[in-house]
Amino acid sequence: MSLKEKNRKILVTSALPYANSPLHLGHIMESVQTDIWVRFQKINGHECTYVCADDAHGTPIMLKAEELKITPEELISQIHKDHKESLENFNIDHANFHTTHSEENKELSELIFRRLEEKNLIESRVIKQLYDKEKDMFLSDRYIKGTCPKCKADDQYGDNCEVCSGTYDATELLKPISVLSESVPEVKDSEHLFFKLSELKDSINNWIDSSFVQPQVVNKLSEWLDGELRDWDISRDKPYFGFSIPGHENKYFYVWLDAPIGYLASHKNYLDKIGDTKTFEECWKPDSDYEIYHFIGKDIMYFHTLFFPAMLKHSDFKTPDGVFVHGFLTLNGEKMSKSRGTFILAKTYLDNLDPEYLRYYFATKLGPGVDDVDLNLEDFKQRVNSDLVGKFINIGSRSAKFINKDFNNALASQLHNPELVKEFITIASSIKVLYEARDFNKAMREIMSLADKANQYVDKMQPWVLSKTNPKDEVIQQICTTSLNLFRILAIMLKPVTPELANKIAAFFNDHAYTWNSIDEPLLEQNINQFKPLLGRIDDQSIEQLIKPEK
Repeated sequence: MSLKEKNRKILVTSALPYANSPLHLGHIMESVQTDIWVRFQKINGHECTYVCADDAHGTPIMLKAEELKITPEELISQIHKDHKESLENFNIDHANFHTTHSEENKELSELIFRRLEEKNLIESRVIKQLYDKEKDMFLSDRYIKGTCPKCKADDQYGDNCEVCSGTYDATELLKPISVLSESVPEVKDSEHLFFKLSELKDSINNWIDSSFVQPQVVNKLSEWLDGELRDWDISRDKPYFGFSIPGHENKYFYVWLDAPIGYLASHKNYLDKIGDTKTFEECWKPDSDYEIYHFIGKDIMYFHTLFFPAMLKHSDFKTPDGVFVHGFLTLNGEKMSKSRGTFILAKTYLDNLDPEYLRYYFATKLGPGVDDVDLNLEDFKQRVNSDLVGKFINIGSRSAKFINKDFNNALASQLHNPELVKEFITIASSIKVLYEARDFNKAMREIMSLADKANQYVDKMQPWVLSKTNPKDEVIQQICTTSLNLFRILAIMLKPVTPELANKIAAFFNDHAYTWNSIDEPLLEQNINQFKPLLGRIDDQSIEQLIKPEK
C-alpha cells in the first residue's frame, strides 16, 4: 500500500459489534482507530466511505431474547439504537451503520452461497456434534467450554483457544461442559454444509501476498496454512436465529458466514439510500480500482484473513486490499472484567467525560502493530491534562488574549517568525505519512513535540512583558499571530483525532472547514473571536466514576 497523491476511492469497515449487549470501551477503541484513519483520508480529499453494522444473528441473541421474554427482532432493534447512539456520541463518522438482519444481507448471503455451491465448493457431510439433552439443542461453539486439545489451557471455547490461538472442532475439546446447563453434552450425528477451504490454500496465499497484512499476522497465518487447513462448517441446526439456507431444510447460515457479508450489505444499503445504483458493482467487482480495508481485533483475524477473502474470491467479488489487526484493550493492566471493576461501558464513559479525551488517548497508544493497548486511568488523566490542555490549548489561550484585548481581535498582516511556521508546515508532511501508516502514537508524539516548540517560542518572546510597556506594539500582534498560526496548524493535524475540538478552533478563527492543505495557508489579517475555554482538565472524581462497581 502506497501513499498516493491522486484521489483515491476507499471503502473502510470495522468489526461488527454483537447485538446482545451495550458497547464497552474495547469496541470504542477499534471504532476510534478506524474513524481516525477515515477522517484523515477525507481531509486529504479522498473519497472514503466507512460502513459498519450490528452482528445480529446466532444462538446468543436467540437465548438472550428468550431470557428477556421478547423476540430476537425486538432485542436487536433495541441494541441497534443503543449502539448507534454511543458510536455517534464518540464522533464516529459512519456513512452507514446497518444490521446483518437485513434483506440486503439475506440476498447477498444467498448469492455468495449459491456461487460457491455452483463451483462445487460446498459439501454436505454428516458430522458428530455436541448436544445438550437438557436444553434439547445442538451446542454452538460459544456454548461449550473445556480444555484446549493443543495447549491444554482450561476454560476455552469450542472453536478456538484464546491462549495459543489454536483452532479445533468442539468435539476435540477435553472435558467439555455445556455453558447453558452445566451438563456434560453428548455426541450426536447431524448433517452439515462445509465450505471446502482445504482446496483453496494457493488462493489464500496469493491473496496474502498481494494484500496488506501485518507481518505478525502473516506469521500466524503461515502457521495455519503450513498445517492442515480444514474445511469450514457454515451451517447450524435449529433452533437458531439467522437466515435459513435455501434448499436445505432446517439448516441456517452460521453467523460467521453472513456477518462479514454484512459489510457488503451495509454498503449496498447506504448506496440505495442515496440513490446510487452503480457504485456497489464498481466497488465489489474483482478488478475494481476501489480500495477496501478492514479494521479488526486479533481474536477474529482467522475469519477475516482466511475464510472471508476465500469466500469473496470464489464468489466473484473483490477481496480486501488490507486487513488491519489490533490487539486487545486492557484496563489498568488487567483484562476487562465486570466483577473486578475493570469493565467500562461506552455510556458510563460518556456520562462522565468528553469523548475527545479518550479519542486522543487511544491515538497516543495505537500503532500499526497488533500489540494490546492498556487504558491506564492515571496515565490517561495525566496525558490528557498535560498534552491537550497544558500544551496544545495553552498555546491558543495565552496568545489570543492579547489579540482580543489590544488589537481589536485582528491578526497581524505579517508573521513575527515565518521560519518557525514554515518548519511546522514542512513537518506536517512526515506526520501525514504516519497517519497513513496508522502509526498514530508516533504522530501524536511528533505533534506534541511541535506544541512544546510553540510554547517555547511564546516563552522566549514574552508578549506579557512587552505588553506592560506598550500594549499596542505591533510586534506583540505579530508574535501572537505567529503562535496562533502554530496553534491552528496543530489543530488541523489533530483534526482526525479530535474533530469537534478542531471545529471549535476553526470557529474561533472564523476559518473555513479544515482540510490538510489548510496547513499551507497562514492566517493573516483575520478577525478572530473571543477565546473561550475549549477543554477542561480531567479530575480524580471523573476517573472514580468510571470504575464504580455496578450495582
